[in-house]
Amino acid sequence: MKIGYTTGVFDLFHIGHLNLLRNARALCDKLVVGVTTDELVAYKHKRSVIAFEERFEIVRACRYVDAVVPQETMDKYAAWEKLRFDVMFVGDDWFKNPRWQAIEKQLADAGVKVVYFPYTKGTSSTLINEVLNKVRSGDIEDFEPGAVTPQVFELSRRVA
Repeated sequence: MKIGYTTGVFDLFHIGHLNLLRNARALCDKLVVGVTTDELVAYKHKRSVIAFEERFEIVRACRYVDAVVPQETMDKYAAWEKLRFDVMFVGDDWFKNPRWQAIEKQLADAGVKVVYFPYTKGTSSTLINEVLNKVRSGDIEDFEPGAVTPQVFELSRRVA
């Protein structure tokens, strides 16, 4: 049985999150997802909009996910020691990143393959949150639901 593993904050769950989970599950027999705790998000000098417990439940409810665990540390090797996954799935925004190259080498030495998926263009929790703030403040008028696109993002930046 091939066990896959991926992690994320999964704040403001969107199509990019769904793509990651669907694609990951297609390449393994069991998918384990580490949801980043609020404490770890804060450590990264960020703040999630949705509380950890709710993000955890949202990810657990996804049909592509077999198990969910809290991600309390950025140490992927420690996660492997605990979960013994065979493949780790990561967005390609980390590809060739020096930190991820070191992680990939460490995992490869343990027999774990790292698979990079294309980052979903045009959407992210950060983008959604920025656009929501602009819409709520009235900086973007005539906003249509479903219109969180790169064009709206660029417009929101010009308004700022």
